[in-house]
Amino acid sequence: MAADRTRLKEKLASGERLPAQEALALWDEDLLTLGRWADQARQRWHPEPRVTYVVDRNINYTNICVSGCRFCAFYRPPGAPGGYVLERAALIQKLQETKDLGGTGILLQGGLNPGLPLEYYEELLIFIRRAFGLHIHGFSPPEIVFLSRLSGLSVKEILERLIAAGLGSIPGGGAEILVDRVRQAISPHKCTVPEWLAVMETAHGLGLRTTATMMFGHLETRAERLEHLLRLRELQDRTQGFTAFIPWSYQPGGTALGGTSAGVLEYLKTLAIARLVLDNFANLQVSWVTQGAKVAQVALKFGANDFGSTMIEENVVAATGVGFRLSQAEIVRQITSAGYQARQRDHLYRLL
Repeated sequence: MAADRTRLKEKLASGERLPAQEALALWDEDLLTLGRWADQARQRWHPEPRVTYVVDRNINYTNICVSGCRFCAFYRPPGAPGGYVLERAALIQKLQETKDLGGTGILLQGGLNPGLPLEYYEELLIFIRRAFGLHIHGFSPPEIVFLSRLSGLSVKEILERLIAAGLGSIPGGGAEILVDRVRQAISPHKCTVPEWLAVMETAHGLGLRTTATMMFGHLETRAERLEHLLRLRELQDRTQGFTAFIPWSYQPGGTALGGTSAGVLEYLKTLAIARLVLDNFANLQVSWVTQGAKVAQVALKFGANDFGSTMIEENVVAATGVGFRLSQAEIVRQITSAGYQARQRDHLYRLL
């Protein structure tokens, strides 16, 4: 065992790739050791003491959704009270406020709403781009797959039409855990693992860059978390299309799934292991939205190099009762007080 651990340390020190069995053994390491190794891996990618962030807002164009995910407190089934499709006047107000606050883009996502045809999305993108010029980071793989089924068009055709209308990149939402056993238990009506990966690979082939996410700490095992990471690493080897990875812990408030949230130690351990396994991902993002600012500062020593978004507006996590909020000035203060230089970026991770 000592020889195995020595070999593991040598591999990590040199940046050598870990196979599945050795990666799984990382869970047996203590937290501070993992943090030290992850920080070394981060510095290989980012030797400069810099942490990036983006100024944007989340716009949820509808909360009407047929997916019925057990972990979601935000959605409303068709016909249920509280369901909405965002009116144009409200959209304009949100977009103008984003511009006024120095925002460079928006994260545009919504429920799987059977009442909205493909043309709705195209017109929405065209309006945002022409009227406000903001980058649109929008429509996660479940939304793309749903539109494909609804319209009878292929995923490639859907993406080509959305790109033509102004889509600039795709968020990694809807990944949850990329293991179909888990997906069947928490979101049986959402796209499968092969479908999620196929959307991303198709998008990368069309020149769209995307992020990848993982929502953990519910029904999955640690081995299944690793399986998720390895599937992302394999796809990144083929396409180099992922800009960043964002892990965040499940928040149980108001959900049908219930249970408890993974604690801070589990969050930091998962983040560090992600940095060590995802050796072909340039960027790892903290999740201050679920962990708060202080834990996010600590996460910068556990492999993360990006503080994420100002999130002028955030509704999905907030629906669970978690309400952390940070302005641009506060994000900069958190980064600098942690000992780093704060730099604003765009959604493609280009410094501004």
